Amino acid sequence: MTIDRDRIERGGFILFLALITVGLVAVVSGFLVAMLWAALAAILFRALFHWLLDRTGGRRNLAAGLTMLIITFAVVVPTLLIGSMVVDQASGVYLKMRSGQIDFAQYFQQVRDALPTRLRQAMDNWGVGSIEGLQARISRTLSSSVSQIASQALSIGRNAFAFALAFGVGLYVAFFLIRDGDRLGPAFVRALPLEQGVAARLVDTFVAVVRATIKGSVIVGLVQGALGAITFWIVGVPAALLWGVLMAIAALLPAIGPAIIWGPVAIYLLATGAVWQGAVVVASGVLVIGLADNLLRPILVGRDTGLPDWIVLLTTLGGIDLLGLSGIVVGPVVAALFLAGWRILSEERGVVPGEGEAAA
Repeated sequence: MTIDRDRIERGGFILFLALITVGLVAVVSGFLVAMLWAALAAILFRALFHWLLDRTGGRRNLAAGLTMLIITFAVVVPTLLIGSMVVDQASGVYLKMRSGQIDFAQYFQQVRDALPTRLRQAMDNWGVGSIEGLQARISRTLSSSVSQIASQALSIGRNAFAFALAFGVGLYVAFFLIRDGDRLGPAFVRALPLEQGVAARLVDTFVAVVRATIKGSVIVGLVQGALGAITFWIVGVPAALLWGVLMAIAALLPAIGPAIIWGPVAIYLLATGAVWQGAVVVASGVLVIGLADNLLRPILVGRDTGLPDWIVLLTTLGGIDLLGLSGIVVGPVVAALFLAGWRILSEERGVVPGEGEAAA
C-alpha cells in the first residue's frame, strides 16, 4: 500500500511538473525567440565575460554590463543599421517589380536570346524553352525572396511596439544569463531527468553545435555576403546590399552556397554584353567569395559539429521554413541532439563502441 501510494504521489508530482511547464511555455510563448537568442548570446560571449570579469576584480554585474555594451555596439547596432538599409532596398525592388520596371521573365528572355542556336534548340527540345510557363516560374521564384523581405519589413513596422518589447526582453534576459550562466548551466544539467553523464554529453553537444553554427555558418555567411555586396556594387548591380544579404543567407546552405545568387547575375551580365562586369562577378565568386568559406570555416569551426553536410542542409532549410531566422541555429542543433541521443543509446546497448574505445 505504501509503495502504491509513493508511486501515485510521484506520478502526480511529475504530472504537475509537466502541466506547469506547459503553462509556463504558454505564458512566455511570445518571447521564446527573444529568449532563444539571449541564450545563444550568453553561450557565444561567455569567454568575453570571463575576460572582463578578470579585469574588473570579479565584479560580475560590471563585467556583464560591459559585455552587454560590447554586444550592443558591436552586433546589435550594426545589424539594425544594415537591416534598415536592406528594408529600404527590398521595398524599392518590390515596388519596381509590381510596377513592371523589374521583370525577371524579361531578363530570362535576354539570356536565352544570347545563347548559341544549338543550345536554344536543345532547351526547346527539353521543354526548357517554353518561355511562358518557365518564365513565370522563374519570375515567381526570384521575386519571392524580395517580396517576403518587404512584407516582413511592413509587418515589423505594424508591430513596432511588440518588436521593441521582445527585443528589450531579449537584452534583459541576456544580461542575467551572461552574469549567472556559470551557476545556471550546471544547475540545469543536474535538474534534467537523465543520468548525469548522458545529460552532460547532450549539453556539451548543444553548446558545441551552437558555437559552430554561429561562428562558422553565420560569420562565414556574413563575410561572403559582404564580399558579394561589394562585388555587385563595383559592377553596378542595383540594390547590391539586398543581394548581398540574400547571398549571406544562401551561404548557410552547404553544397549550394552563394553561387545560387552570384551565378545567375554573372550569366545575365555576360549574356547581355556586360563582359567585364560578368567576368568580375565570376572571378570574385570563385576566387574571393568561394575561398572565404574554405579559409574561415576550418579556423572558426574545426570539427565542432561532426554533422554531415547533407544533414546540415536539410535541417537548416527545414528550420528556416518552420521557425524563420531562428531555424538557422535550431535546425542543426536538433539534428545534433538527435544523433547524439541515439549514439548514447547505442553505446549503452553495446551496439557501437564508446568514444574512448573508438579512439583506442
